[in-house]
Amino acid sequence: MENQVKNQKKAYIYALISVFLWSTVASVFKISLETLSVSQLVFFAILTSTVALFTIVVAKNLLNEVLQHFKKNFKYILLLGFINPFLQYITLFKAYDLLPVQEAQTINFTWALMLTYLSIPLLGHKLKKEDVIAGLICYFGVLIIATKGNPFSLEFTNIYGVILALLTTVFWSLYWIFNTKIEVNPVVGLFSNFLISLPFVLIYFIYVGEYTVNDIKGVAGAIYVGLFEMSITFMFWLNAMKLTYSTSKIANLIFIAPFLSLIFIYLFVGEKILLATLLGLVLIVLGLLIQQSKNLKKRFRR
Repeated sequence: MENQVKNQKKAYIYALISVFLWSTVASVFKISLETLSVSQLVFFAILTSTVALFTIVVAKNLLNEVLQHFKKNFKYILLLGFINPFLQYITLFKAYDLLPVQEAQTINFTWALMLTYLSIPLLGHKLKKEDVIAGLICYFGVLIIATKGNPFSLEFTNIYGVILALLTTVFWSLYWIFNTKIEVNPVVGLFSNFLISLPFVLIYFIYVGEYTVNDIKGVAGAIYVGLFEMSITFMFWLNAMKLTYSTSKIANLIFIAPFLSLIFIYLFVGEKILLATLLGLVLIVLGLLIQQSKNLKKRFRR
């Protein structure tokens, strides 16, 4: 029992470190895009993450598992790597380039709902009334954010940016759904996806042809993104999940992230946080909680 308590404390520490780091990256995206193009940010961030993950794989003596994974699941690795990180981060960074950062990061937070909806046709899950109610609430929250508090005007800040931000939730959800098709060590799987995405990233970078870097600050931001959005933070989260006796308690800590992120956006990006953003975010979180209401009831019964 004493070890369980100690492990749970460690799990909370690792999870809160993850939440803190993930809360910072939206601001870093926007700051980096002030001096880097989307193609440059994608290239430097994914390259950094691949190197970091390779170091972790070597340190954990997992290279043989990587080779076996490639031999056994090459087609899935190719598909997963193309979706994430390649398509996912090109689309995500473009959304951040077009929208105020508070809008992009809050809309992107609806990916958990999109995961539920895509699981219905792709995994055979059933649509529940909680999913419908959650969808209405969450996407009304998105509408409030995207129209700056005038949802019935249908006048968007940047409709293309909003579509891209929503599209990232599709890519991210597809990535996790297709991940259910294979069994692999999460570190091995993540490194393999990043490794196989590098040729796509390089081709895209060369095709766009934006080679000149005007400010090293942008590159530093890309390295930060590669380390703390894509790789090292993932290891903290994995450790939290391994140590906890209740994954739901750890998973729900992620709801802290978008609110904490708004503080960083205000402090470091200098955006005034709009009431519409806060209201929309509250609706999104409320919708996600309603979606999980049955699980919450079961937990309280225990």
